[in-house]
Amino acid sequence: MVKTASTMMPLGTLAPDFDLPHVVTGERISASTSIGPKGLLVMFICRHCPFVIHIREELARLGRDYGTSDIGIVAISSNDAENYPDDAPAKLAEMAEELGFTFPLCHDETQSVAKAYGAACTPDFFLFDGNRKLIYRGQLDDSRPGNSAPVNGRDLRDALDAALTGRDVLLNQTPSIGCNIKWKPGNEPGY
Repeated sequence: MVKTASTMMPLGTLAPDFDLPHVVTGERISASTSIGPKGLLVMFICRHCPFVIHIREELARLGRDYGTSDIGIVAISSNDAENYPDDAPAKLAEMAEELGFTFPLCHDETQSVAKAYGAACTPDFFLFDGNRKLIYRGQLDDSRPGNSAPVNGRDLRDALDAALTGRDVLLNQTPSIGCNIKWKPGNEPGY
């Protein structure tokens, strides 16, 4: 496990579009069709990372708590599925069904979406407003595997609630920490 921090894409950046398959239904999912009137949350996750395993129940709760809100939610796994078979689409579909994800979990086979977002770790979170401008990128909360901080999604939930109520999202944002995205050999980004 290599601890990696998110790259902290500049606030105000427009959400890159994508067109990826939902690992459970096969439906094509895009940023354009997933964004709600108040925004879009894009989460880069995977199945095998201890950091994601540590928070996966909270990710499912986020989906249940915000799934009917005016913010769309999409999760994406960009890991190299050949060298990390737990992150292959069929295994990701098992995870989504086991946890009862109410949001689509997509597979980024080419890793181009992770590169477009500057995603560096799992988990990595990007919240965009209704105009597709980045308003939050950072951690779920202070919890990490092995520490005693509660897994409650405080930081991300605060940002989601601010977006839903029209309040400004706090600018003091803490980078997410997790396992590095498992890039295909020779496909590593330059950031």
